[in-house]
Amino acid sequence: MKARIGISLAAALAMAMLGGCGHMSKQEQHTATGAALGGVAGSAVTNGSRAGAAGGAVVGGIVGHEWDNNRK
Repeated sequence: MKARIGISLAAALAMAMLGGCGHMSKQEQHTATGAALGGVAGSAVTNGSRAGAAGGAVVGGIVGHEWDNNRK
């Protein structure tokens, strides 16, 4: 139960932070979104592990960055 609350709070915080991305380029927005979603997913998959969240954020950021590169 605590893990779900933590994940929900992390997701809410990530969305609040992404609200300030209006001045960012599309590629920067995709990178930040990928990192936020990857961090939440990594934390969820590893039952709240900080290392899992960090790893997920790194992988998500890379995927978000490459997503923009491949759509051009």
